[in-house]
Amino acid sequence: MIDKRVYMLTIIAFVVGMAELIIGGILDLVAIDLGISISNAGLLISVFAVVFAISAPIFLIIFAKVERTRLAFIALIFFLIGNIIAIFSPTFMMLIVARIISAASGSLVVVLCINLASNIVEPAFRGRAIGLVVMGVSGSLVLGLPIGVTLGNMFTWRAPFILIATLTVCLMIAMPVFLRRVPPKKAIPLRKQIATLKNYKISLAHLTTFFFLAGHFTLYGYLTPFTKTMLGFSGTTISILYFVYGIAAVSGGGLGGIAADRFGIRQTILIVVSLLAFCLLIIPFTVNIVVLFWIILVFWGMMSWAITPPIQSHLILLSPETSDIQQSLNNASLHLGIAFGTFIGSMIVHFGSIEMNAHVGVIFIVIAFITAMISTRRELHFAKNVA
Repeated sequence: MIDKRVYMLTIIAFVVGMAELIIGGILDLVAIDLGISISNAGLLISVFAVVFAISAPIFLIIFAKVERTRLAFIALIFFLIGNIIAIFSPTFMMLIVARIISAASGSLVVVLCINLASNIVEPAFRGRAIGLVVMGVSGSLVLGLPIGVTLGNMFTWRAPFILIATLTVCLMIAMPVFLRRVPPKKAIPLRKQIATLKNYKISLAHLTTFFFLAGHFTLYGYLTPFTKTMLGFSGTTISILYFVYGIAAVSGGGLGGIAADRFGIRQTILIVVSLLAFCLLIIPFTVNIVVLFWIILVFWGMMSWAITPPIQSHLILLSPETSDIQQSLNNASLHLGIAFGTFIGSMIVHFGSIEMNAHVGVIFIVIAFITAMISTRRELHFAKNVA
């Protein structure tokens, strides 16, 4: 049975994750209020993603000796400060600073939630525990944008940050009550931590996450123009589309953890990657069969976030003593994959046709399958090979 404290960690991950995309649908409101262009306003998402990707590994090294629950609480304090600054930001540059603070602290919080979840449950339930936290992250990424749109248009673009700040305060009150102390593992020298990446299994696990998310976001980052162009969807239908996709994505994170525990890590990873490739390959051919498109959309959503729990479990088994840094590096790989896939998608749209996005995405997914297959290949006495 899953420890109930894991559910609180899931909620924390959800609230922190919301900060990344919650502003995405109200960039026009921010631009008008602060007197900037839409393209400049878009930097609020780009800067957040890059800082989020690189911060956790650095902070885990700096604060290697700090008790984990306490470190998560301190990080939440800075996350709250970042969102308060955003609420009262009078200029674009101040809002950029607020986003940097929120991204850096939020990145550390999410990785610590995954780490805490894997430490407070029995090994047999580790995959499911990680899966629940991932559900929180994926749920926030999927639902953050519609929540931001709703609040921004009903009140002001500052309203989403007020919501996040309020929820953060509630979590900070609850943390000392529900979460016990989790001591840090013995500090591992930076040189030794970096040396673990010399092991091809570990490096390829991170590359699997990178290429998997890159392939996914090559199309998903442009799903709205794709469905408008190829299927003629309008505003209401697109809202329903994202809602359906969101439910599928959130459930996929949990199912990925359950499958890893029940069927094995290797089998789960390879099946998930294969199914995502199939979805992207076939989705352009479903535009004339709307019912089939919706069915594939659901499977696509489920597979898109089912990869993280088994990959995280795989990394813990590969290098238990550096699991903190591996989890943070994998989180960085995920967000860098999102940024890379979105960039490639924009190039395809600009120089080619949006019809090509899905099939170019498949190329990255195939690379992810190859790296996953090699990384999860069974090997005797593997522990001796982990530097």
